[in-house]
Amino acid sequence: MADDAYPPLDQVRRGEYAYPGPLRDALVTAIVSGEKTRTTCLLAELGPDADPADDLGTLEAVVDSHGTVVCVVRTTDVQVMRLGDVTLEHAVAEGEGHGDVAQWRADHERFWHSPEYVADRGWLTIDDDTLVVCSTFQLDRRYPVTVPVPWSAR
Repeated sequence: MADDAYPPLDQVRRGEYAYPGPLRDALVTAIVSGEKTRTTCLLAELGPDADPADDLGTLEAVVDSHGTVVCVVRTTDVQVMRLGDVTLEHAVAEGEGHGDVAQWRADHERFWHSPEYVADRGWLTIDDDTLVVCSTFQLDRRYPVTVPVPWSAR
């Protein structure tokens, strides 16, 4: 997609970070504030024919816990790597307050083994060799940015 493309918001794919609730609230708030500029998913989540590099330059309409679009981000970098190779720089840029990679990894493994995730995606064995997709994004200021409504507010 060209940098000057400006599709209507209803044509931008939706981006859901975690599941509705306190974790999504925290992640979306960090995205809106600019504190969170990176994210990680398991390569296995994308399916066998997916190429993570196809996301480079794409837009994503980030939704809060109630499904309301609060901002749009553009993917600026995508890297596939072993979980054991994720850097401190990446972990910190995820905006979740992690001071080291071990803490970041423990929180991510807890999410990937959470009841919601397992019910949605199935159980996956995770170790140093598990492939992850590390994406970098930035707010696209051509779209409005609003404050997310907390899960508990409705």
